[in-house]
Amino acid sequence: MELSVVADELYEGAPEDFVDRRKQAAAEAKKAGDAALAKRVGELRRPTVSAWAVNRLARAETGELARLLDLGAELRSAWAAGGHVGELDQRRGELVAGLVRMAVTLASEAGRPLREPAVREVEDTLHAATMDPAVADEVRAGWLSQPRSYAGFVPVGEPAPPGAGSAGPAVKRPAKAAGERRAGTKRDPQAEEDARRRAEEERRRRLTEQADAAAAEAREAEQALAEWDEEVERAGRARAELTAEEERLRRELKAVLDRQEVLTKRVSGAERERNRAARRAADARRHAEETRKKL
Repeated sequence: MELSVVADELYEGAPEDFVDRRKQAAAEAKKAGDAALAKRVGELRRPTVSAWAVNRLARAETGELARLLDLGAELRSAWAAGGHVGELDQRRGELVAGLVRMAVTLASEAGRPLREPAVREVEDTLHAATMDPAVADEVRAGWLSQPRSYAGFVPVGEPAPPGAGSAGPAVKRPAKAAGERRAGTKRDPQAEEDARRRAEEERRRRLTEQADAAAAEAREAEQALAEWDEEVERAGRARAELTAEEERLRRELKAVLDRQEVLTKRVSGAERERNRAARRAADARRHAEETRKKL
């Protein structure tokens, strides 16, 4: 049994069944003697509804998601080279919109219609996957437990253009290297302005959604705590019952041993008396024989 196989099975199923199936998988791994795997399986976190919806997209064998992730890599490369990103950004929006609709359909077919907050989280996660290669890898694997968001308007590791403000994180580069990278290239001011405007709107919305995600994570942790509390209580009751059974059996065993000791003494006494009776009988037979001979 491998972690990747177990994780695939767990994250493919419905979120409400995740905890029970995770317990079962961990128990099977432990029974098989793989305590390390059991521990890692137990650490897998239950997906939120939106994360589950993105995981279903990753398993739907659709080329649209692959095209979006490839486009993200292309967009990041174009930004790094100082090229035109307006057309790429437009294509990204179209792909994200189509994938969101597909996620809504897949969720409905599975009997779990997505509410508006979850739909926005799916959209944010897909957007983040085009800006951050680490998120792209998570989405591609289909093991998401929480939605992802990206508050910046430039890809991870790229410096923001002048005047971009503090809408998102940027990695500082040496001035000379940045200048050399931009030498001979021309930015698209309109595309950058559109990106800044969208980023500001998304930043405010995502901050709220990040708080919601943190609250959801806290609720999940509380639920896991409650489940383990119940497990501790059940195990404690079972242990107490076995302890009482052990005490009862110990008492019964002592009574049997005491009875055995009494019977052992009784057998020894009976054997002594039998030996005495046998000697008396032998003496009596001999005396009778001797008397008959005298007649």
